[in-house]
Amino acid sequence: MRVSVIGGSSVPPETAAVAEELGERLANRGHAVVCGGLGGVMEAVCRGAREAGGETVGILPTDRRSDANPHVTVPIATGMGHARNALVAMNGDAAVAVDGSHGTLSEIGTALAHGRAVAGLDTHDVAGVEPVGSPAEAVDYVEDAVR
Repeated sequence: MRVSVIGGSSVPPETAAVAEELGERLANRGHAVVCGGLGGVMEAVCRGAREAGGETVGILPTDRRSDANPHVTVPIATGMGHARNALVAMNGDAAVAVDGSHGTLSEIGTALAHGRAVAGLDTHDVAGVEPVGSPAEAVDYVEDAVR
């Protein structure tokens, strides 16, 4: 399964650690990570997934694949700016939101509008987002929701 991981582009170390654990857990369960390909939650989740041998897809807002964080295995340059958020949300079978601001909120909305299950780790309180307390709970939730 592909899981879109969405979240803040600039986060404190504690949030990055949560995202990194999430990436590791997703990869260990055989899931690919789809994200926006830049820093913050995106880089941390990719780092965790790659260290566990997983695949990471970064859908970039710029027109340069080289802008991807070093842990992205498949960089996709779009040149679309924030409009690429829809592509991030739609290319996962489910989504996990970690922290985040306006961009994360737009991705949550898009994921929900397209029928994707969304788990939330310390993120926006939005109808349809399942609040979870840990990366393990997030992975369990999205797996169960997609079955």
